[in-house]
Amino acid sequence: MTTADNATPNDWTPDSWKSRLDPQQVLYTDRDAVERAVSKLASLPPLVTSWEIDHLRDKIAQAQRGESFVLQGGDCAERLDDCRPEPITSRLKILLQMSLVLVHGLGRPVVRVGRFAGQYAKPRSSKTETKEIDGSPVELPSYFGDLVNRDDFTPEARAPDPHLMVRGYQHAAMTINFIRALIDGGFADLHHPEYWDLSFMGSAKLEPPLREQYQAMSRELAGALKFMENLGEKTVDDLTRVDFYTSHEGLNLLYESAQTRTVPRKDGFYNLTTHMPWVGERTRDLDGAHVEYFRGIRNPVGVKLGPSADGETVSALLDRLNPTNEPGRMVLIVRMGAEQVQTNLGPLIQSIGDRTVLWVSDPMHGNTRGTASGRKTRSVDDIRTELEASIDIHARLGTHLGGVHFELTGEDVTECVGGAADVTEDQLDQNYATALDPRLNYQQALELAFLLANKLT
Repeated sequence: MTTADNATPNDWTPDSWKSRLDPQQVLYTDRDAVERAVSKLASLPPLVTSWEIDHLRDKIAQAQRGESFVLQGGDCAERLDDCRPEPITSRLKILLQMSLVLVHGLGRPVVRVGRFAGQYAKPRSSKTETKEIDGSPVELPSYFGDLVNRDDFTPEARAPDPHLMVRGYQHAAMTINFIRALIDGGFADLHHPEYWDLSFMGSAKLEPPLREQYQAMSRELAGALKFMENLGEKTVDDLTRVDFYTSHEGLNLLYESAQTRTVPRKDGFYNLTTHMPWVGERTRDLDGAHVEYFRGIRNPVGVKLGPSADGETVSALLDRLNPTNEPGRMVLIVRMGAEQVQTNLGPLIQSIGDRTVLWVSDPMHGNTRGTASGRKTRSVDDIRTELEASIDIHARLGTHLGGVHFELTGEDVTECVGGAADVTEDQLDQNYATALDPRLNYQQALELAFLLANKLT
């Protein structure tokens, strides 16, 4: 299939979404400020390149054929204040460590896709939030992420600010530049997995059995690489190079479309804010603004599918977003929840027929629950249950789970309960640091990587 087969539809432009309903549309009061921000974004250099996007599409096509595995992970919502070396490095390191476990266990390449350098906007179920202040209820706009407004519950902080789109771009650029510098400098070289050890931070810990298992696996991989090099294998450089790609939910379409453009000697439009944007569970309406925007870009596209997703709807979405059934284009990120995955996933897989997709499990979002104290949390046991059930269902139907999608951090937060870290509900307040949704901590994330590697083999 040639690029020309997937040229931009004749009835599409980067702004054609504006004629459609957007349930998450931010209501800015200063339209002149919006135009200034969008014009500024459109004039700035791209954050990623079309070549990188095309390479990722090829790698996703390989994963669709079962030749590789996609690991997507990162923060639930990035904060502009967290654009610092330590948080960025810790997220990069835990993804590297998890990918090393999967490479070792699965015996095939792992495609690393970070939820960073742009995950600044979050959908909300309500446009407003009410809190009691000095005995009286106060209603303000909800916090939609640092791309839109601020978390502090004040009228000034919660007012949508168009200039935050420019600040989000600037912080995304700094994040990407730092990650690229680390990788190009050898930080992610598989010869030196000891660089990825988080214990130097003094807070991230692993229980001795898990640490010993990881260190033994690292030594085995290093020995295998040395053996290959001693044999004079020419492909060892390719095997040891680690590429990283970025992803975020394409929620704020003003931000996304401002950086959507054509590039020389290629057909079609590319969203150059990220390698792989995704459509959320709340924004995948077939006739909505987000599907209209996403159908015209050349990037690989993710679609979040919750328990309400049915085969007819998903088939129609695939026909709209990928009418030529192009390999490497569609990533279905399934978030059913431990209680509903057994009944819902199988029929969904069977309903799409021979369409080419990558099935990815997001075992986080369908397993969010509240505690008696009002905290949101997730159970590692529920996450494990959904992962294992997804693998089993795919195996039974003759398909395969080609990737996973985690919200995680490299720090010892106490936001998800259970797992080897043995976090209880009573301990959630010890280090509950998330801006919105609970994340796996360092130990829980690595534990699930070992679970995946063992289960998938």
